Amino acid sequence: MKKKLETKTQDSGNKTQDSSDKPQDSRRSFIRNAALAAAGFYIVPRHVLGRGFVAPSDKLQIAGVGVGGKGESDIANFFKSGKADIAFLCDVDERSIVKTKSRELYPKAKIYKDYREMLDKEHKNIDAVSVSIPDHMHAPVAMAAMQLKKHVYVQKPLTHDIYEARMLTKAAHTNKVVTQMGNQGASGDGVRQLQEWYNAGLIGDVHTIYCYTDRPVWPQGVPWSTEKPPVPTGLDWNLWLGTAPYRDYVEKLVPFNWRGWWDYGTGALGDMACHIMAPAFAVLDLGYPISAECSVATPYIENWTRGVYPDSGPVSSSITLTFKGKNGKPDVKLHWMDGGIQPTRPEELGPNEVMGDGGNGAIFIGTKGKMMCGTYGKVPTLLPTSRTKEVNTPQTLARVPMGDNGHYAAWVEAAIAGYGSDASKNLSSNFDIAGPLTESVLMGNLAIRSYHIGIKGKDARGRDTTNYPGRNIKLVWDGPNMRITNFDEANQFVKRTYRDGWTLGV
Repeated sequence: MKKKLETKTQDSGNKTQDSSDKPQDSRRSFIRNAALAAAGFYIVPRHVLGRGFVAPSDKLQIAGVGVGGKGESDIANFFKSGKADIAFLCDVDERSIVKTKSRELYPKAKIYKDYREMLDKEHKNIDAVSVSIPDHMHAPVAMAAMQLKKHVYVQKPLTHDIYEARMLTKAAHTNKVVTQMGNQGASGDGVRQLQEWYNAGLIGDVHTIYCYTDRPVWPQGVPWSTEKPPVPTGLDWNLWLGTAPYRDYVEKLVPFNWRGWWDYGTGALGDMACHIMAPAFAVLDLGYPISAECSVATPYIENWTRGVYPDSGPVSSSITLTFKGKNGKPDVKLHWMDGGIQPTRPEELGPNEVMGDGGNGAIFIGTKGKMMCGTYGKVPTLLPTSRTKEVNTPQTLARVPMGDNGHYAAWVEAAIAGYGSDASKNLSSNFDIAGPLTESVLMGNLAIRSYHIGIKGKDARGRDTTNYPGRNIKLVWDGPNMRITNFDEANQFVKRTYRDGWTLGV
């Protein structure tokens, strides 16, 4: 640079003079300007870099708790947004990190095994936490992160029990953090299409909803194994158990079959209902149920007897949740069916037409018509199906960019924008939405588990008998106070007891 670097100063007589007349001031000016020039290479106005550019300092620093399975795809989707760095990886199973090649994909990410150690040491370097681990550990991890003012993305179901869901929903506002549950279909176009049809009055007032799934596709309705294989190398079994009671390791429980055991998972309901029931909550704003009733299948053993395995979910179940109608509209009965059980096909559906997406779906029955969809609210359809093409309703609801695939990026952008921003308020499954949905899903599980509460006694001949008072009744639910009012034994499933040394922190 050949041009002489000069600065101008004012003398006491307001006469401008060349600062080169003062060697000491000239040196100071040179150092100051050189420093500013150097800083310019690092701090550049956003408009200079181009629209859409995200400076490294503006990227959301995410810690992923749970690296395998769904955690792998969650982390990848956050990273693909272009506005997030995967700064930390945490998993109790070292095999997950190796299998997913996380070290290669996110070479700068620091790795931890215990989320508590990670949050304690690194909380100043973390903006947000993704939680994608077995259901029984969702709430403790999410709560610990939120109490450190970290935004959270939590896989479905939000929590393992009703009390946890209520506490996380409250904590999101107490700690002013941006939240999202991982039921990505809530951001899909299909859910919004269903809402627009309903808001346009095409099917009248909905009074009945059927939701169904072909899950479970893992063992349920089975006894706990008596075998005691060695814990696989790389798996910290004690950390994996976390809040759950201690048991010896069982083959194939990790990484997937834990879903069928109440200590860890939430069964077919927990796995699929947050996807399949979400459209109903979006369309009708259902809130808390006022009652629940159920019937479940129990496996045949021998001698005309059936097995009762209260530690494991049933092979199939049928549940009815009733929601109080709002604004003078009728009460809504939501029927849930799993294990491959499906409702009777609507008469408006042709004999060879697919109901839902085949194995899963939801059907809305209103006073003027019907509509249906598949998992995630996809393939929204008016019945008869010919109406779908014939009816043209205006688009009144904004779509999420990229639909369900944009569920992840929407949370990243909202977290960058901050709590209370429009982006945060408009998320498709923030905890104000995900909390009541999860509570309703878990109410179904409460009914299932109440079904197996056995009270031992004697019959008229003095023989040992077991009575099941939770069967063949309707459980009445006081939502605001989180309590079954007509069968107190069922309330043990509202809030579970954590293993010693573990707490929700509230």
